[in-house]
Amino acid sequence: MEKRRYYISVQSKTIMEQQGDASYELEIEASADELQKLNELFELMDDFDVKTYYRAQIPAIPYHHDSENDGYDYYLKEIYNFIYKTGTEETRSHILSMKYSDLKSRMIPTRIYYAGFFRYPTQYSHIKCKS
Repeated sequence: MEKRRYYISVQSKTIMEQQGDASYELEIEASADELQKLNELFELMDDFDVKTYYRAQIPAIPYHHDSENDGYDYYLKEIYNFIYKTGTEETRSHILSMKYSDLKSRMIPTRIYYAGFFRYPTQYSHIKCKS
């Protein structure tokens, strides 16, 4: 499949074909299938983003004991792993300069399959993960 250049904003969860459409942080070269996978990762991260808003209204649950925050963090790292894999040389060097503790050790994104519901993958063994 033919790869094209796209401009990515992780902060706003957008993928643009034209460089001047909006502000962006990173550039990738991806096929249509890869672009669909990145969209899925953005959607999954957005689902957790909404859940963290509701959870934030309950101050008794610390951040480090909250599966919604864990899920958001997980997908944020998966997005950066995916962007590293498909990114330009400048994008890759920028991502390597970031301070994610486990990002450099696992540069292959994980694809999550689930049937009707989702839980944070490392906490629930019934979810099948594929690269």
